[in-house]
Amino acid sequence: MRRHLTIPNQLTFFRLLLVPVIGYSLSADFAYHAQVAAATYATAAATDTLDGQIARRRQSITELGKFLDPLADKILVITVLVILAGQNVIPAWVVVVVFGREFLITGLRFAAAGQGVVVASTPWGKSKTLSQNLMIALLILEHPFPLLTTPAEVMVGVAVTATVLSGIDYLWRYRRFVI
Repeated sequence: MRRHLTIPNQLTFFRLLLVPVIGYSLSADFAYHAQVAAATYATAAATDTLDGQIARRRQSITELGKFLDPLADKILVITVLVILAGQNVIPAWVVVVVFGREFLITGLRFAAAGQGVVVASTPWGKSKTLSQNLMIALLILEHPFPLLTTPAEVMVGVAVTATVLSGIDYLWRYRRFVI
């Protein structure tokens, strides 16, 4: 059990623990709740980058981490997007596009893993993650800072485009597992 409690896995568990804090901060009505939600989201998103870097640098990649890290990312993003859609901050179809892509690529990863192939992240996948994180931060902060409404709307378009293109990229690269 101890070998699974690597620093990268601890960061992933921490990210999962931040999800309800972000959800509460988004849903509650206390002073600066949006800023707290955005700061907590940024912290959670940063742990995603940090855990991967540490795992590779220290060669402490575990089977638990391979499973839990992408799961934590999906739980974080989908939870926040569902809350924002419920508050009419973002159209529901955006959540459907993001969720659909994640569901499809996760299925692809499982199919490939069943044949011993690891579906590695790609530049498009990293662009998708970055654009979604920026979109979410801007959407959270646009209510207290209305000046961010236009940049948030632009980032929705950028993030949806990156999400779709990264999904197509993965499907094309690993089409042998789809057909």
